[in-house]
Amino acid sequence: MDNRLQPLFTPWKIGSCEIKNRIVLTSMGGTDLFGWMEKNHFDKDGARFIMEVARNNAGLVLPGCQPVYNPMFGQWLHKNRKMYKDLAAWMPEFHKTGAKLFIQLTAGFGRSFTISSMMEMLYTNPLLRVLSKPVMDLDRITASASPSPNRWSDKVPSREMTKEEIKEMVEAFAESSRMLKEAGVDGVEIHAVHEGYLLDQFTLSYVNKRTDEYGGSMENRYRFAIEIVQAIKERCGKDFPVSLRYSVVSKTKDFRKGALPGEDYEEAGRDMAESEKAAKMLQDAGYDMLNCDNGTYDAWYWAHPPIYMPENCNLADTEHIRKFVDIPVVAAGRLDPYTAAEAIREGRLDGAGFARQFLADQEWVTKMMNDQADDIRPCILCHNGCFNMCHYKGVPNDQDLSDSLHLARCAVNAETMQWDKHYIKKTDSPKTVAIIGGGIGGMETARILKLRGHNPVIYEKGSELGGTFIAASAESYKGKLRDLLAWYRRQMDKLGIEVRLNTEIHSTAEIKADEIVAATGAKARTLPVKGFDKTVEACDYLTGTSVGHTVVVIGGGLTGCEIAYELALKGHDVSIVEMKDDLIAQKGVCLANSSYLREWFELHRTPVYLEASVDEIQDNAVIVKLKDGTKKSIPCDSAISSVGYIPAPPDKTDRKVHLVGDCVAVGNLRSVIWGAYETAMRI
Repeated sequence: MDNRLQPLFTPWKIGSCEIKNRIVLTSMGGTDLFGWMEKNHFDKDGARFIMEVARNNAGLVLPGCQPVYNPMFGQWLHKNRKMYKDLAAWMPEFHKTGAKLFIQLTAGFGRSFTISSMMEMLYTNPLLRVLSKPVMDLDRITASASPSPNRWSDKVPSREMTKEEIKEMVEAFAESSRMLKEAGVDGVEIHAVHEGYLLDQFTLSYVNKRTDEYGGSMENRYRFAIEIVQAIKERCGKDFPVSLRYSVVSKTKDFRKGALPGEDYEEAGRDMAESEKAAKMLQDAGYDMLNCDNGTYDAWYWAHPPIYMPENCNLADTEHIRKFVDIPVVAAGRLDPYTAAEAIREGRLDGAGFARQFLADQEWVTKMMNDQADDIRPCILCHNGCFNMCHYKGVPNDQDLSDSLHLARCAVNAETMQWDKHYIKKTDSPKTVAIIGGGIGGMETARILKLRGHNPVIYEKGSELGGTFIAASAESYKGKLRDLLAWYRRQMDKLGIEVRLNTEIHSTAEIKADEIVAATGAKARTLPVKGFDKTVEACDYLTGTSVGHTVVVIGGGLTGCEIAYELALKGHDVSIVEMKDDLIAQKGVCLANSSYLREWFELHRTPVYLEASVDEIQDNAVIVKLKDGTKKSIPCDSAISSVGYIPAPPDKTDRKVHLVGDCVAVGNLRSVIWGAYETAMRI
């Protein structure tokens, strides 16, 4: 192991609980031990994930947050005693790993609860509202510190939570913690004075307008969180560790308005001056650790950093707050292990929190310890599989129900939390399988086929493997995507997969193989617009075609916005033209990702023309038709076309061909990798 990482593998204590190393798996919805958005039970998939992480050298393991009052069916967590018995039976096997387990308990979501179109219908229709109440009582689920707008929807506002409901919830925290302690759990974490969840909404003055003992002064606003830890300590004893998930600074300007890194703004939530006092007050109340990041759901990109956010984005603020407490402090959020190790060595930090990387590769800590860093499958910060709650103008959480109910899956690892569906099954009849196309879809197909015992052969017309992912990973800030491309290329070498570069297949008749897979991708869409041939296609720009200083990007989806962002970072003057009424109005793109880009363009006054169509492209201008029917000339040196792609399957053939990736239907990396895995399993 690299000596620079050694500080990560030193013991430390949370209260009287000794942890073997400083690696912390921080909670993610969907990795719960008692189920997620379903009737509470001991969850075998969650337990399998948690056990795998523990066996691979994590020191402290935190499963997904567990509501003490379940949003679905209105269950209280402490009422189902059987699942605690199941947990108690499982704990000895977990403790054999040497890891410690803290269960994260949450008061809920309040105004941050992710409202879908279906939920809007349930809430706004009086009859459906009554009928659905036993299953999903939205009035109770979304209750907050004070009446306030929901983060996702204007149709489901939050009412004020009553004092009786607060007391009932405090009791639930205490009793759930007692039962967890009896089951052998090492501690609990309270979720959260963090990320703008319900407990945090009580602490934040822009949300909490109460005039009783839970509002007004700082002491009153933090009373709910303090009563919880006091009740747990009284019920479980002072030596039972209680951690707090804590956002150091809210980074929030107002409802639904975040503050970007480096932005000069007036804090609407918790600023650093308040945080310094709050951290000490929370410690004195009984909390034994602060598990830190920044942000709220209004500034979601701090707590769920997309690839545009700086690495270690929450570390400096976490290090600062550590000076004001005597309890351990953990940092999380795009954290680099080497940077974290240095901070721990220098006494600026106590623990290093990681989450999504464990979804991409549960063995990553073991591989890092064994000098196998090149074999770590990297998280690319996309949120496509794990947390793809998307939102755009006029549409609340536009997410498939299957995704809402099954978080913590991974775009780059089809197996994570899908072991019943995606698993390696050895073949009884090995075949030679020709794969046309060496992009991610082709390489994932080859990888799974090889692991199953087949003999895949990749035919790639280009000079290197990667296909369109070479372009997709080209922007300066996409180092993690380039790491994934390098990982795939390494897997081809390690598995001994035959690759024929510079080999274009014109007809399947020329291939000698038992089976054929086409992973030929998609081709760029064109517009029937005068002068369209003057545009630079998005992938051509990303792979090296030069453009002038002033650029119009045609298409404000994710690809177009990322290109505009890259151009702006390089100093170009950029404008975006988009037919829809919002940027990145597409399914599957997490709000944490899309809101960053929207707010970045707004902050930097990037001209954005929504509900606008391209009328003509001239040598030095793009003519657009605006919403009101008028035409506008946007001067530019270059125009980049990012108006989408259409599948490009191979020409019709008499032979059976399995189609993989974008040549079937244009999607995202998740659809490509999962589809490739499933295709390889069917052969």
